Amino acid sequence: MLVAFEPGTGQRLVEVSARRTGADYCRFLQQLAAHYPQAEKIVLVQDNLNTPTDAVFYQHLPAAEARALAARFELHYTPKNASWLNLVELELSAIARQCLHQRIPTLDELTAHVAACVAERNAARATVRWQFTLEKARVKLDRHYQKIRAANSPD
Repeated sequence: MLVAFEPGTGQRLVEVSARRTGADYCRFLQQLAAHYPQAEKIVLVQDNLNTPTDAVFYQHLPAAEARALAARFELHYTPKNASWLNLVELELSAIARQCLHQRIPTLDELTAHVAACVAERNAARATVRWQFTLEKARVKLDRHYQKIRAANSPD
């Protein structure tokens, strides 16, 4: 599944496909751009596992269209070992609990189940109540801050 989640509005866009190829990613971001036609920039926070970059647009679209699409997005990546910072992981978990708790034999049936779940969650404007405060982050990530401070301190 490819998922875009807007936590401020509780809206999500989800696409189910057999694989997660560069062509799938490109098509999904085209859909996302079309979903926000007035937005000059769309900020994406993506996982850092094997997420394609905007170079994939040039592999699947004519140059002018690829350049225009790439200009619409500002890409940021979560740290490799910090998927818990990725709100989409929470959304995927919610979708899995609601509609993927059973064996679904075909891609078409899976797509229908996920679409119904997403429509319900969008209608409810279900969002994330983020509880990880700046203070909690400072405590949890203190050892990393110490390494950064040590690396940046004058000798």
